[in-house]
Amino acid sequence: MLVFLGLVMVFSSSYLLGREHFGNSFHFIGRQILFALLGIALVLVLRLTKFEFWINNAFVWQMVACALVLLTFVPGIGVVVKGSHRWIDLGPFHLQPGEILKFTTIMCSVRLFQNFVFWEAKERMISLAMLLVPPLILVFQPDFGMFMLCMMNIFFVAYMSSFPRKYFYAFFMLATVSCAIIMVAKPYRVQRLFAFLDPWQDPQNSGFQVIQSLLAFANGSWFGLGIGNSREKLFYLPEAHNDFILSVLAEELGFAGLIGVLFLYLFFLFHGFKIATRVLEETRSLFAVAAIFSIGFQALLNICVTVGLLPTKGLNLPFISYGGSSLVANFVVLGLYLSAISMRKIQSK
Repeated sequence: MLVFLGLVMVFSSSYLLGREHFGNSFHFIGRQILFALLGIALVLVLRLTKFEFWINNAFVWQMVACALVLLTFVPGIGVVVKGSHRWIDLGPFHLQPGEILKFTTIMCSVRLFQNFVFWEAKERMISLAMLLVPPLILVFQPDFGMFMLCMMNIFFVAYMSSFPRKYFYAFFMLATVSCAIIMVAKPYRVQRLFAFLDPWQDPQNSGFQVIQSLLAFANGSWFGLGIGNSREKLFYLPEAHNDFILSVLAEELGFAGLIGVLFLYLFFLFHGFKIATRVLEETRSLFAVAAIFSIGFQALLNICVTVGLLPTKGLNLPFISYGGSSLVANFVVLGLYLSAISMRKIQSK
């Protein structure tokens, strides 16, 4: 239901942009449908694979994702958009390796923290470096939003696993201080922070996107203007079909539609957690819980950004926003989730 709603909203929010830049109103929706079909096919395949194959080779997948992230800096291969090196040019499509990295990070975290007490010190340090270095590269793209999401995934797995508490709290404090330093190290991040605190202080520059998003919510009122009738998507609201698609949805479907979307996410999270926590095998259960948490936390971050509760981070809304890398990656993690909860007995109660 989330994906179907996403397809409707992607078309509604992008048909004018597609016609303006590509001469085809169906440019974005056509690609999104292809990505959705590819993602569904991958889910059907991955659910039949052995979960142990993926988790036992977690650090291999992490290195593959790391190599892909590094390729974004290579001239002729990486694509620079608004000063960010986040994509790889694959001809007709662009791949965003950060979307892959956020889930390989979950697998590495599960592998490391579940085995931490059994490994020697050298193995621990090497594994920890392989876990933390790839997300740090995201800071230099820069993709601070994806970096923060990866770090939250790591913290969540560490907290939920058998990782010793004394190490966890020390790791958490060190990482928190480091993230705070990284956040204020660049002037544009500080500017975003001030825009978040008072977007009307600079309404034509740093605060413009947040103000237009809030106007979209205000225009939607209780029941919205109707599908296709958004005013903000008429080139007022940047990234209307991507990071701020929820604003267009709220304007067209109103408060009632927004509550419906929140209910769908809560339904997804509740049943995802419920099934995952009933899996008897700890490693499988931990990965399944972390996978659902990652999707839900990204959705929460995006929602908070669109209503002005957090600074803009460049994270889209899972299953709804336009973006092939994100949509396919989310389907892949669902396939791995289904693989993790299968092939083992599940508690009946």
